[in-house]
Amino acid sequence: MRKTLIATTVAAALALAACGDNTAPAQTATETVAEAATAVEAISSNPLMVKSTLQYEAPNFNDIKDDHFLPAFEEGMKQHMTEVLAIANNPAPATFDNTLVALEKSGELLTRVSRIFYNLAGSSSNPQRREIQSELAPKMAAHSDNINLNPQLFARIKSLYNQREALKLDGESLRLIEVYYERFVRAGAQLTEEQKTAIRALNEEHSTLTNQFSQNLLAETKKIAVVVDTQAELAGLSDAQITAAANAAKEAGHDGKYLISITNTTRQPVLSQLSNRELRQRVWEASANRNQSGETDNRPIVARLAQLRAERAKLLGYDSWASYGLESQMAKTPQAVFDMLGSMVPAVIANTNKEADAISQMIKQQGGDFELQPWDWEYYGEFVRQAKFDLDESEVKQYFEFERVLKDGVFFTFQRLYGIRFEPRPDLPTYHPDVKAYELFDTDGSSLAIFYADYFAREGKRGGAWMSSFVGQSHLTGQKPVVVNVMNIPKAPAGEPTLVSYDNVTTMFHELGHGLHGMLSNVKFPTLAGTSVSRDFVEFPSTFEEDWAAHPEVIANYAKHYKTGEPIPSELLEKVMKSRSFNQGFDTLEYMSAALLDMEWHSLSADEPLQDVNAFEAQALKKHGITLAAVPPRYKSTYFSHSMGGGYSAGYYAYMWSEILAADAFAYVQQQGGLKLENGQNYRDNILSVGNSRPPMESYKAFRGQEPTTDALLIRRGLKTKVE
Repeated sequence: MRKTLIATTVAAALALAACGDNTAPAQTATETVAEAATAVEAISSNPLMVKSTLQYEAPNFNDIKDDHFLPAFEEGMKQHMTEVLAIANNPAPATFDNTLVALEKSGELLTRVSRIFYNLAGSSSNPQRREIQSELAPKMAAHSDNINLNPQLFARIKSLYNQREALKLDGESLRLIEVYYERFVRAGAQLTEEQKTAIRALNEEHSTLTNQFSQNLLAETKKIAVVVDTQAELAGLSDAQITAAANAAKEAGHDGKYLISITNTTRQPVLSQLSNRELRQRVWEASANRNQSGETDNRPIVARLAQLRAERAKLLGYDSWASYGLESQMAKTPQAVFDMLGSMVPAVIANTNKEADAISQMIKQQGGDFELQPWDWEYYGEFVRQAKFDLDESEVKQYFEFERVLKDGVFFTFQRLYGIRFEPRPDLPTYHPDVKAYELFDTDGSSLAIFYADYFAREGKRGGAWMSSFVGQSHLTGQKPVVVNVMNIPKAPAGEPTLVSYDNVTTMFHELGHGLHGMLSNVKFPTLAGTSVSRDFVEFPSTFEEDWAAHPEVIANYAKHYKTGEPIPSELLEKVMKSRSFNQGFDTLEYMSAALLDMEWHSLSADEPLQDVNAFEAQALKKHGITLAAVPPRYKSTYFSHSMGGGYSAGYYAYMWSEILAADAFAYVQQQGGLKLENGQNYRDNILSVGNSRPPMESYKAFRGQEPTTDALLIRRGLKTKVE
């Protein structure tokens, strides 16, 4: 591979010298050879230009430098386009092999460098990587358009699509034709040349703006961290949390003070502990009002993103971006989403109002003389929780030590359910000292994948939790998956154990559910592998795994006191489980508010003017009857990265949609005997391994025997006690 690439570079340099502009100063043969030699050296010294020699092509992070990325991207785009044009302009009639299989094999270098770079840009960003992102955004958008809008290439794909039934292909190959055809049509392949020019411009602007949105959010998150002058103001925090805040302040240049970092949601975890109301308000306002001023003001970006997405949808023949986006999802229409969420509003509002009344009463009992505000909810809610369940969160955390949760909880569960095991691989290089590498082995001892665990918060990592791949699975290319899980768990000071909340416990199960969806993939074509499914299905396999955290056999194995090793007392465990239904009104309402806000932004037509962001938010919430001052949306528009900066525009509803599938599936597995290999194998064979090789509902019915009902979801959220 490297030898061929070097030869190509030399030939290209000599060719350019031979057919350059005749008016340019003449180059000597020595100069030409020198330039070619420089190009050869740049390629030969760049580890991204060739496949990694590590197991399963895992990146050799020790050798990769930021200066390697741009040259690799440039060369990757050039190679990819050469391959695509050869396919598009092939004089032979289109066949499955010379068109779709060839496309699946194309772009090897670009795929490799893209996966590595964008994973690092999200989990370990720095100024140079952010500059590279900004430079790449319009280039990558143009590259994608040059492929998706190529008329000769689409003609070949359309030809295969029109004769697909006569080709006598296997099911996965037939699915690949359908997926490619839909992708090209939805990208604008059937538009006129004038319309294609317009959509190219929109795509370039969209790529630039989404990148700027994310860059602004990352910069703002660091800027708005709350600096606290005295330890007394931190009353309510544990000694370990105070030490961590002092260390964070020192690292940020505020020696002798304390720093509270702001996480990605409106709600801030620390608000449940801080007794200082003024500080709680400062923390909440820093979160809720972010990205609304100065150089990182995202309001103009949000307004324009909503408008240009509507314009793009109109060009493609849709009433709105939501109509365009949902056509390829399980939900199919925006109205189906509005109906699903709207049907829950009355019950959720009633439940939330009851919770608000109980919290208001607690404020009075504590001697407070003020109206319940968002920064009061979780603090006084904890007193209500303690009164109702006699539960102390700080006591609970002592039974959830991070390493034990991961190994004796998450890994243990998946070994029992799927027969797989995770073995540490300290020999593999990682991109940060906190990241740990593992190898995944199957029931028969065969090796399946490499897994990176990146769980702790740090500067340069975007908020939230996610799964991604450095290498995707494919029998066609012979690749096995290399997957990463990323979270933002606050790490304890050196020498102390990291104790996590039960919410973080379930998130660890959730994210490795995504991870298994990638690592247990067993399909031929890269396009259909792993998590390459619709947004309102992709959260199902991950949410399904969450409830195993509370399974009696599982929790008995990992919920042990970090000092004594004693199992969590049954009375305390019962309180934890019962308390899971507490605050469900708040949790559901803040999620639904964000989901409906996302849908309203993307239901705008192309004829609508630019919106005033804050006014639009208020109007959208009022429209759906969910305006409760003390319960703001989980994300406001200016930091709603799922909707504005990521891939969930008109798709944030997917978490609730997927939860219906997950709850139904988990209930079904319990009916079949629970935590045993037979159940895991059924789920693995019909959900985890098939990727997008067949329509999602077909996969679900193959596993379950029928479509899901909402009964189990209502039980999961504590709104129903049994299946009627």
